[in-house]
Amino acid sequence: MKKLILIALLVPFMVSAQEVQEYGMFTNLMLTANPEKISEFEAGLAAHNKKFHSDGAFQANVFFVMSGKNFGKYIWSMGPNPWSAMDNAPGNENGHNDDWNANVAAHALSDATVTYWKFDTDRSNFTRDFKLKNLAVFMLDIKRFKGREFMGLLDKVTKVFKTKDADSQWGVYFNELNNTDGQDMAWVNFFDSSSWMSEEDKFPQWYEEVHGEGTFMEFLKAFGDTTHSDVQELWAFRPDLSGTDGSVQAADRQ
Repeated sequence: MKKLILIALLVPFMVSAQEVQEYGMFTNLMLTANPEKISEFEAGLAAHNKKFHSDGAFQANVFFVMSGKNFGKYIWSMGPNPWSAMDNAPGNENGHNDDWNANVAAHALSDATVTYWKFDTDRSNFTRDFKLKNLAVFMLDIKRFKGREFMGLLDKVTKVFKTKDADSQWGVYFNELNNTDGQDMAWVNFFDSSSWMSEEDKFPQWYEEVHGEGTFMEFLKAFGDTTHSDVQELWAFRPDLSGTDGSVQAADRQ
């Protein structure tokens, strides 16, 4: 009986703690412009974001996919915000939906996909303010029932980069409602100059400097045991189509 009373007393505190611990989430909508209506699509998207998604929890930015099978598509990204904020997302009461349908969706193909990405604060690295420009997006397909083992490897990778490349800015995100093969997790590097792409890959060397000689081959085996495949894409920020100027405040990502 005493245990039951104690549990009853603790429940309100447990619920309160869960409410406080809501996490940031990004809503990503991948769109393909009608090839014959690209100008109309971009004009409608820009006007819509400036009117409805320029600040607050529902601010949105647009990225253009520069490589891979999705080349030429647009990523409309809103957030970060908690799931609870979605209950108050812009609706038709202020003309939001009608504007989107008439000025954006009307000039897009019908192949749009929506994904929801949980922002992982601990494994990300936002140590200074910066403006969005170029993104290198690395997406992984994690094997079923291997999530816990993979997270252990990810912690080791995070330690390497935070030790050897702490000045770089990156974000780690997990797909909340995975409906696309190969997109369970995304590691996104933010960089200004494209020369970043030609820099020497020092990860194998750095890994052994942090975790010990001979550990990199062990890492590769464990990585192969916990993942199926990876997909890499380059995205370019489109400030002309976005609701913001792309400013990222480090304090907002902590």
